[in-house]
Amino acid sequence: MLSRNAEFLLEASEPWVVYRTLIDLCGFRENDKRVSEAKAKMLLHPLIRGLIEELQDWPGMVLNSHKSAGQLYHKLAFLADLGLKKPDADFSGLAKKITEHVSEEGLIQLPTNIPAHFGGTGEDKWAWALCDAPLLMYSAVKMGLMGNGAHKGLKFLLSLARENGWPCKVSKELGKFRGPGKKDDPCPYANLIMLKLLALFENYKDSRDVRIGAECLLGLWEKSRERHPYMFFMGTDFRKLKVPFVWYDILHVADVLSHYGFATKDERFAGMLELINSKADEEGLFMPESEWQAWKAWDFAPKKKPSAWLTFLVYRVNKRSAEMQDS
Repeated sequence: MLSRNAEFLLEASEPWVVYRTLIDLCGFRENDKRVSEAKAKMLLHPLIRGLIEELQDWPGMVLNSHKSAGQLYHKLAFLADLGLKKPDADFSGLAKKITEHVSEEGLIQLPTNIPAHFGGTGEDKWAWALCDAPLLMYSAVKMGLMGNGAHKGLKFLLSLARENGWPCKVSKELGKFRGPGKKDDPCPYANLIMLKLLALFENYKDSRDVRIGAECLLGLWEKSRERHPYMFFMGTDFRKLKVPFVWYDILHVADVLSHYGFATKDERFAGMLELINSKADEEGLFMPESEWQAWKAWDFAPKKKPSAWLTFLVYRVNKRSAEMQDS
């Protein structure tokens, strides 16, 4: 697939597409001249500079919906996905603000407000939830914003794993809040972002907890018509191609699972990937089928033309999966 359409990606106007294509699909190293040039252009691009400037106002608006794509912690995760590191820009102020609000468990906190009728306090609280803490740690670890300070929080997150995956869990500051589901059910999104975080650590890639988390997601795909814990459905909306990775959707799930060799060999993963690949146009390129309004200035909205970033992500999942299965 790459050999036929690599030029589409390498000639893309978005330098982050070129940058990641050179590294993830073409195998170039960071010190290669073409990679360095693409990264330099990426860091100077107005949209990337805009995100970096926005992050200076960390933590941004009070969190009352984890699905809000405009939240700064989702924008931070996107920069982490691109491969930005602390030395690439002036992230010193951001790193300081992040580490100023770390819980006793070692988790980064966000100002959060859960209404009383949902079991919260109705007040703004610095807190964490299992549907934000792993993603914040992913970004902080990948970008080097916490140094060695993530060990305690990672150990705590691992301790929350159960026999059926990670549950819905929030810090004590959020009162009795719990998502709309059975308390014994796993939270699909929490499992997704926990697996995303743990993919950064080689020593966890074949761990029991990771296998249970992956089974949670694969099992839900297999039983997508019957099982919808915490109202996370795998129906029509889930199956739409949508970027960037913010919430619980098919490409995000496939991308995360593709880091794990045992998962890529599973026929349920193969079915997921087959559905994704079936959405290619005649040229083998991919168009977004839904959009996040907070990202409408980017190449992520359905515009009746292929998206270079979306196409790159699908190609990378295919390449990574093929390599995993051959190993």
